[in-house]
Amino acid sequence: MEISLASVTVSIAIALVSWWVWRTLNWVWFKPKMLESCLRRRGLSGTPYTPLVGDLKRNFTMLTEARSKPIKLTDDIQPRVVPYPLQMLKTHGRTYFTWFGPIPTITITDPEQIKEVFNKIYDFQKPHMSPLARFIATGLFSYDGDKWAKHRRIINPAFHLEKIK
Repeated sequence: MEISLASVTVSIAIALVSWWVWRTLNWVWFKPKMLESCLRRRGLSGTPYTPLVGDLKRNFTMLTEARSKPIKLTDDIQPRVVPYPLQMLKTHGRTYFTWFGPIPTITITDPEQIKEVFNKIYDFQKPHMSPLARFIATGLFSYDGDKWAKHRRIINPAFHLEKIK
């Protein structure tokens, strides 16, 4: 039994296509669904995962609808500027998750939980920023790890209750 160059090439092509299909399915479906079930087991609520687009379509629809209505000077501006986060806050409470494509984003509005996240610098890492965002948002917001801790120690005395009053 002789193995020809064509059969080896076809086998390698099938293996590469299978590998690519598996990686794509894992990125688009399996990993987001696994993360969703993990977040729900931990007690968080949020929207169900929609493949590829996540909540972008819902967010865009609500934003378009909110901006299509006229607004008076005395009206509350929040429902017009950020309708989707407000809807999520009303529906799911102070801590919820949404989807930015296949990536879950956890929103925390409870001050104690925010304080815990800010104090545990090595447990919660910031998402990677684009070079333009890194250039524009330099400082404590963009720092991570030891550099963040050093700068936070420097500015922390300015925010004590006695100095703020």
